[in-house]
This record gives sequence, structure tokens and C-alpha cells, in this order.
Amino acid sequence: MSENQFYVEVNVVQKNHDQERICGDKFLTRRIYEENRIIVVLSDGMGHGVKASMLSTLTATMALNFTEEHKEVNRIAELIMNTLPVCSERQMSYSTFTIIDIEIDGETRILEYDNPQTAILRKNKILDPGWQCIVLESDKNSGKELRTCSFLHRKEDRIVICSDGVPQSGMGSNKYPFGWGNENYETYIQELITNDTTISALQLAGKVVNMANLNDNYHPKDDTSCAVIYFRDPRKLLICTGPPYEEKNDVKLGEAVKAFEGKKILCGATTGDIVSRELGLPIIDSFEFDDPDLPPVSFMDGIDLVTEGILTLGKVSQILKDFSPKYKLGKGPADQIVRLLLESDEIHFIIGTRINIAHQDPSLPVELEIRRTVVRRISRTLEEKYLKEVKTRFI
Repeated sequence: MSENQFYVEVNVVQKNHDQERICGDKFLTRRIYEENRIIVVLSDGMGHGVKASMLSTLTATMALNFTEEHKEVNRIAELIMNTLPVCSERQMSYSTFTIIDIEIDGETRILEYDNPQTAILRKNKILDPGWQCIVLESDKNSGKELRTCSFLHRKEDRIVICSDGVPQSGMGSNKYPFGWGNENYETYIQELITNDTTISALQLAGKVVNMANLNDNYHPKDDTSCAVIYFRDPRKLLICTGPPYEEKNDVKLGEAVKAFEGKKILCGATTGDIVSRELGLPIIDSFEFDDPDLPPVSFMDGIDLVTEGILTLGKVSQILKDFSPKYKLGKGPADQIVRLLLESDEIHFIIGTRINIAHQDPSLPVELEIRRTVVRRISRTLEEKYLKEVKTRFI
């Protein structure tokens, strides 16, 4: 893989203001496959709770749509600020935003208004991309300042964006009377990367938010968000489910599993038996029921996970649909698959097309759908919600 070929991992971790059920920060992403672009937006609405959430959601949605349309940065800012509703108490409309527009084969452009300055890390040092200041000149927004920059990203670069809840955490405490501060939080990020050079975007964002929460003695005084963009080699995962249509292709399935460089999951008893036979690797069954709805996992050397088939995949689809930063994954087979999916970037499905007669029985529950339908739904969720790259092969 060349220097200019990489996967772009995008992830966020958020924590609500203390005793609030709704986060006042809004994080949105969109992948535009036709242009090989990824747009990332983080907005922080004034205050906290429902009103802040409405402001930040409106801001983030506009920012995402205007950026997709290639509007000029000044025009984006003017449109957003002119559209926001005016607060009845403060007689002002206010919501910060950071917009990151990534051309995967080109450059990254950043536009931010009143959020903490984006940290760009290259070889674990803060990169100065040549920030420029834009001053708006319209009557309504005259004098308001925005920061913008563009740079050619490289493999192993990281971009870290956050809301005020991070650098202002700990404000008023003995340790940080004026808040944690940008310098301290950036130093903390560098320490984390030094200790684990391959730390994922999700893990890095999570540790930053957890430290901010600790600074506030676990009672956050503001909505706290940290998002990380990580340019790196893809982490690959192979999921095989179902026997090949023709038995003579069993050997191809075994060869594909053996040759794959990455983590591997086998879903389905027949699939496991075929791979076991073709590779000469025994299956060791387990009798630990970590999920009362599903059969237990099995084990095979060189395979990361062996599970039951269609029921497990059906539950994987539902977990992926419901998953959020607050969702706690368990130890069951479906939870383990979801955990591996979220940790991976490039997911390869090999789907056997032989019909399993048991799944056509009309007396079985309606949710027991055919394999291809479930995998198709999982693939769509992975692409749209998690920005994963999914490749499917039928055999």
C-alpha cells in the first residue's frame, strides 16, 4: 500500500452536561462516494439541553449540506448565522461549528467558528497548516472571525476536534482554576499516541472525554465532545456465512479464509464445518451461554470467532442499528461480532448461496430471514452509519 493509499477512520465520543438527557453538541458525518469525499461537522449550541441541541443540530445539518455543495467558506458562515433562530433571553443566535472537508485522494480543508482550535498531528507533533483568519463583512455579522486552513494529509495523520467541554473542563478546581486548556489537552493527546502509536480514533476520543469528565469530578459542567479523524492502513475483517452453491467450491472457501490477511469470523455451523474440513482444523465447541437468545460460540485455530449463522447475524443487524456511544456491548456472539466490526475498517463478506431448507419453513418466525437479506442490511448500515468500506462476494 503506497503512502497515498489509506483508510480514513472517523469517530466521536460525547458526554452530556451533568443531569441532562440530551447532548447540546451535534456531530455529523457524510461520505460522498461519487466524489471520494468525507465531510465531518461538530457544532456546539448555546447552553445545554433541548435548546442547545436544536441550535447545534440545525447548524450542523446546514454546514454539512452547504459544504457538500462546494459553497465558499464565507457564504457557508453567512448562511448559517443568518438562519439560526434568535434566543429569546439573550437576543442572539449562537452555535459554534467546525467543518472538515476531506478529499480522500487530495487535501483536507477545515473551517471553524468559535470551537477550540482543531489539533492536527503528524508524527505525533502538532502541525501548523497555516491557519488563516476570515472576517465577515455583512451588516448582520460584521467583525465575526473564522479560522480556515487546508493541507495535504498523509498516512498516520490525526485530526482532533472538540467542543468547549474539553479545554474548559476542571474550571474552578484547584488543579485547573482556568480550565484544562488547549495546551494541556493537546499534550495529553500526544502522550496517548506515544504510549500506543496505533490507538484508534474511537479509543483516543474516548480517553480525551473521560479525562475531561475526571477533571470535572464526574459532573460535567458542559456538553463534552471529542472527534478524531485518523488516516491509516485499513484494519480488515472477513465474515463468511453459508455454504457455497456447489460443493466443489468448498475448497475455494477454505482457500479464501486461509489467504485472508486480517481478522476472520465464520457464521453458521455448516460454514464452520466446511472450513474446518478444508483447512484440517478442528472445531472446539463451547457450552457457555453468554446470550440466552443465541447458541454459544465455538473455537478454531486461526479464526477469531465461530458462531451460529442467521439468528446471530439478525441480532448483529439490530445492534448496529441501535448502537450509540451509550450502548454497552455484552459478551454474547452477536455483541462480539459487532465489536469486531466497529474495530475494523474494511469488511469483506463471503456469502454462500446454497439454500438452507430450514430457513424456508413458513412456521418459523418472520425475522428468520434469508442470509443475503440480512447481510445486505448489515452492509448498508456499516456504510451509511459507520462509514465502513464493505465488499461482498457470493460463492
